[in-house]
Amino acid sequence: MPGTPLPVLDAETERKLAAGLYNEVWRLMEIESRTAEQTDELIHAAHASRYHWGRVGKRVNMARGEWLCSRVYAVAGRAEPSLWHAHRCLELLDGAQDAEDWDIAAAYEALARASALAGDDAASKDWLAKGLEAAAAISDPEDRAPIEADLAGLG
Repeated sequence: MPGTPLPVLDAETERKLAAGLYNEVWRLMEIESRTAEQTDELIHAAHASRYHWGRVGKRVNMARGEWLCSRVYAVAGRAEPSLWHAHRCLELLDGAQDAEDWDIAAAYEALARASALAGDDAASKDWLAKGLEAAAAISDPEDRAPIEADLAGLG
């Protein structure tokens, strides 16, 4: 049964939506005592950001969107979708020509976090070790610092 077609948005509007929703996710994650409704909004905003990046972004943007979804589910205490999105992030980084040196470290951090949440300590330690190794190779200290801080919180 055909429905109403999606409205066609220009690429700049799609990019603004993707980036704005990404930033909104970070605002919501910083709320210490979120309500159930705020957690719902957090999850939906992360998926909406990823959706819009999928329409106008590059492979690396999609990978970063998957990383964000993984982080949101980890914050929400939902291991299975956190793991799924972390693995998807890593898959998308394979062949992502515009990936930066910190992207792979971030993917490993997501996998370590999601594995820990799932109770798989061995996998978490393995991903953490890969993340620390990848983080050490990040050339810009400003890019390296937040990932090392995230990884340190897992160790």
